[in-house]
Amino acid sequence: MAVNLGAHFTFRKLLKAILPVVLMQVFVSIYSVVDGFFVSNFVGKTAFAAVNLIMPVPMIAGSLGFMIGAGGSALVAKTMGEGDKKKANQLFSMMVFFAIILAASVTAILIPSMPYVAKALGADEKMLPLCVLYGDILVGGIILFTLQNLFQTFFMTAQKPMLGFFITVGAGLTNIILDGLLVGVFKMGIAGAAAATVIAEAIGAGISLIYFIDKKNDSLLHLSWAKLEIKPLLKAVSNGSSEFLTNVSVSIVNIVYNHQLMSFFGENGVSAYGVLMYVWMIFAAIFVGYNIASLPIIAYNYGAKNHGELHNMFWKSLVFLGVCGVAMFGFAEAMSYPLSMLFTSYDPELFNLTLHAFIIYAIIYLTLGINMWTSAFFTALNNGLVSLLVSLARVLVFQLISILVLPLIFGAEGLWWAIVVAELLGFLMCISFLFLFRKKYGY
Repeated sequence: MAVNLGAHFTFRKLLKAILPVVLMQVFVSIYSVVDGFFVSNFVGKTAFAAVNLIMPVPMIAGSLGFMIGAGGSALVAKTMGEGDKKKANQLFSMMVFFAIILAASVTAILIPSMPYVAKALGADEKMLPLCVLYGDILVGGIILFTLQNLFQTFFMTAQKPMLGFFITVGAGLTNIILDGLLVGVFKMGIAGAAAATVIAEAIGAGISLIYFIDKKNDSLLHLSWAKLEIKPLLKAVSNGSSEFLTNVSVSIVNIVYNHQLMSFFGENGVSAYGVLMYVWMIFAAIFVGYNIASLPIIAYNYGAKNHGELHNMFWKSLVFLGVCGVAMFGFAEAMSYPLSMLFTSYDPELFNLTLHAFIIYAIIYLTLGINMWTSAFFTALNNGLVSLLVSLARVLVFQLISILVLPLIFGAEGLWWAIVVAELLGFLMCISFLFLFRKKYGY
């Protein structure tokens, strides 16, 4: 199914366009969730805590693909809207090559540093070897993870969202099956879980790469040799820096959060938070998918100076994300008991802690979608500075302050309310930015 970026989008047409990309992101998020489920139930609580403790490291590294993909696709879609398809393909190819070089450099730095990183994150003697093993395997596949994230964004820009969806579903099913075999049947522990993820990433990245190299594909984008040009690279990186720094900030917040949880609750706190994050990954993936799908549409119409369609996309996005937020909140509250039981039924104390935290944490979904979309919206408008300010304030500044300050006032209970307070502050900020820039961009 091809998507005409310059068309007028009714709700029905918009949902049809975004659904493949949303489902694609959900399947990617399932990678980590499935790993966590099998590790928690087949390997044990210590291994589960180790996986959650080291997970921010590969997530930060892999978010390079989101940075280049978000910033690059906005630039490519804008160039398409201006009518220069040849230049758009050159920019696309350059982004792919740059992503490979950058990911390879990060891999070379992180693998020998993993033991020191794990210690810095708070791994004790029992968790350290598990953290290093899991982290090394995932970081070894960072090039694949980066390319997979990059291509997920560009499939929408290429007007081939369904193809991206099918590739991602295939990779996701591979990950689920291999987790069951390697962890559940062959008892390979966290090494098996990590290997399953990397193999799935290889499928997602590899098939996508082959498709875009094939000159016979009928998409708007084709991969060919292109020299690296500093100016458009800097434009893409700066424009996509908010998406990258959002992922980095989430990982930094997770690190600080885990440290606080270890102080107040020990291993149980990290494990309980891990369950919350698995559900967050799936729900946030829906919002990320919407952002990826809507970004090239908004960027295309911005490049074409079609203010009427910008206005249309602006209001439809707010309505869609608001309705999704209410639905997610209701689902999370209703499913808090069975979802907590799914991951922690083997330990009553851990289960009760997880259930209590789950009920509080679910409140964030009311505003999360609009908060995340605001940053992506300004990225699509090629205003990387505002997008960056929104992301850093919401994800890093507000959350870190809440995590560090609220426990001093309310004790351990303040930890579970910290992100709720931060997201509410972020929502007020996002609404303010959207109001302030409404006349400048005509949405």
